[in-house]
Amino acid sequence: MRRRQFLLRSAAVSALIAAPVSLRAAYAPASTAWRTFELTTTVTLDRNGKAAQAWIPVPAHADPLWTIPGDTAWTGNADTVEQVMAEDGSHGFIHATWEASDAPAVLEVTSEVRTRDRHSGLPGNAVLSDEERARATAPTDLLPLNGIVLDTANEITDGAGDDLDRAMRIYNWVVDETERNPETRGCGLGDIASMLHTGDLTGKCADLNALFVGLARAAGLPARDLYGIRVAPSAFGYKALGAGSAEVTKAQHCRAEVFIEGQGWVAADPADVRKVVLQEDDGKLSLADAKVQDVREALFGAAEGNWIAYGTAHDVTLPGSDNGPVPFLMYPQAEIGGERRDELEPDTFSYTITTRELEA
Repeated sequence: MRRRQFLLRSAAVSALIAAPVSLRAAYAPASTAWRTFELTTTVTLDRNGKAAQAWIPVPAHADPLWTIPGDTAWTGNADTVEQVMAEDGSHGFIHATWEASDAPAVLEVTSEVRTRDRHSGLPGNAVLSDEERARATAPTDLLPLNGIVLDTANEITDGAGDDLDRAMRIYNWVVDETERNPETRGCGLGDIASMLHTGDLTGKCADLNALFVGLARAAGLPARDLYGIRVAPSAFGYKALGAGSAEVTKAQHCRAEVFIEGQGWVAADPADVRKVVLQEDDGKLSLADAKVQDVREALFGAAEGNWIAYGTAHDVTLPGSDNGPVPFLMYPQAEIGGERRDELEPDTFSYTITTRELEA
């Protein structure tokens, strides 16, 4: 993209962040009301005489401005159950084990979480500790920060005036240069170096938002993925941006955010812009359509509170497993007889996830 286009769009987004709600586009998350959701994951594993274990993600990420995890409870016939919560809040899960038996392994995990819209009306946290900054600028297995990732980040941000300008340039580059691929399994993998090397900049949220996060980190900006799940419809009528029913087994979605000095953590979701292009109005939209432009402008700096965050961790080690870490923990995980189940096939796994909104 030409530098003039970058600067014009960056100025527009800066104005959006500072503008009063009444002047924003039609898609403008700005509610200050807290909502409480109950999320229930039910796992049933046919063991055929083998031992089994499961790891069920629960809300762990906390930010007093927009998400507050509540209590988690569980029932079932597991031989052992423990709740594991990372000290840094990056992830949490219920770990259950079953000894060898022919009886199905059953576990039900229920969590509560309070959430609300994110928008410019909320005061930002302008302080980032050295430890938090180190975590949010570090490379991971799938987010290397050298080579082609660094070269691409430098090219995108060349001539940028400040951190906000760099972040918006990266956001706009991801929106303009990528596409959502409906054939990608689950939410994607997030192997950003491979995406850049092959030139195949397609995928889903864990690919496209990971690209934003990796490029931001390579440009020296603290950034992170937020792995979670949609739990309610969009208040603005966008089917692509909300859950369609109380059964949310396949409603996983990862968002992203970048830390800007003086503003704190700023929401960013270029992947959902691309989802709107692909799924709204029978796939007849383009980036030039007003319905897409509204979302594009809002999703840097704002996010609807119809989604629950699990955590931010990459390369998560599952205690008790010999099968290596998972890239991120957004789906239930299980093993039977030491073999890991396919978390993207909930019907044969098997698990279901349901949600309901509790009264205030």
